[in-house]
Amino acid sequence: MFKRGSLVVAVLLMAGAIASCASAPEKAGGGDGSSTNSGGESRLDTVKSRGKLICGVDGGIPGFSFVNEQGEYSGIDVDICKAVAAAVLGDSEKVEYRNLDSTERFTALSGGEVDMLSRNTTWTISRDTSVGLEFAPTTFYDGQGMLVRKDSGIKELKDFAGKAVCVEAGTTTELNLTDNMREAGVSPEVVTFQQADPAYAAYAEGRCEGMTSDKSQLIARRSTLPNPDDHVLLDVTMSKEPLGPVTINNDSRWFDVVKWVTYGLIEAEELGITQANVEEKKGSEDPTIKRFLGAEGDLGKGIGLENNFMEVVIKNVGNYGEVYDRNLGEGSDFKLERGQNALWTEGGLLYSPPFR
Repeated sequence: MFKRGSLVVAVLLMAGAIASCASAPEKAGGGDGSSTNSGGESRLDTVKSRGKLICGVDGGIPGFSFVNEQGEYSGIDVDICKAVAAAVLGDSEKVEYRNLDSTERFTALSGGEVDMLSRNTTWTISRDTSVGLEFAPTTFYDGQGMLVRKDSGIKELKDFAGKAVCVEAGTTTELNLTDNMREAGVSPEVVTFQQADPAYAAYAEGRCEGMTSDKSQLIARRSTLPNPDDHVLLDVTMSKEPLGPVTINNDSRWFDVVKWVTYGLIEAEELGITQANVEEKKGSEDPTIKRFLGAEGDLGKGIGLENNFMEVVIKNVGNYGEVYDRNLGEGSDFKLERGQNALWTEGGLLYSPPFR
């Protein structure tokens, strides 16, 4: 039996422990204030105080994120990074790019090495929940395909019996390949690589009869092969691949910025606001355009930015249509039709909630 004095001490110790637990704010993610619940430091504060955005990209996919011999980055994923930097820091060039392979990208994000990913990352339920990621709006709707040589005789997945397929490890692509080959009733040799470059090199050398990835990536990478016209995509779609920027979970202030900047690129196209006419549009009497460009209201203030943050973004990178055109569409080497990536008003899937 406890004596009264011992009981009092025990109660006091328990109360102290409870108070101690309650006073410490719960944080998720890595160092440098990468993620926090409401009330603590946000990654938004970190980016502002640092004066630059650190953005995780692939760096090897033409049209999405590609670094040339001069160290210059380009692509639709790169332009998303630039748009966020323009919104937060007023300058789209205040970005440090980190090339990350598929197996290290999530660790780099959760550990605070990068502020966000804009790296052809597929939105899935497990990544959104158990991995602890937060997916901003989809910037490119894609599907998994298969690249083969024209003279291979391969016409469908069943033709891969006894043949090899190259794939990047740690991706949904690898999992989808297994599912689709199982459904086709064949068991090819699956050759995995930590990075995309060695995988495509192995395919080019003939170590694999097929190379599988997102169709857009296959089209882009085909252009870098020694004889691009010798390779074709099979008429098969193995998955849904909604690709877009990613932040760490439990940092709603930072996620809101990335989310609404991305939506803003889509909304700007729908409103007909471009790099060329944004100054003219500032004088519009349309209340929707006035709110969007910050001429009235305080939408920017609500997410910790200047009210004209989207004006700055459009001046720096243009609207979504302009971003798409110069990287993947008519202004690029790929000439990819918009398809699913057109605005909802033109039969596509791109749609922004109201800026109101």
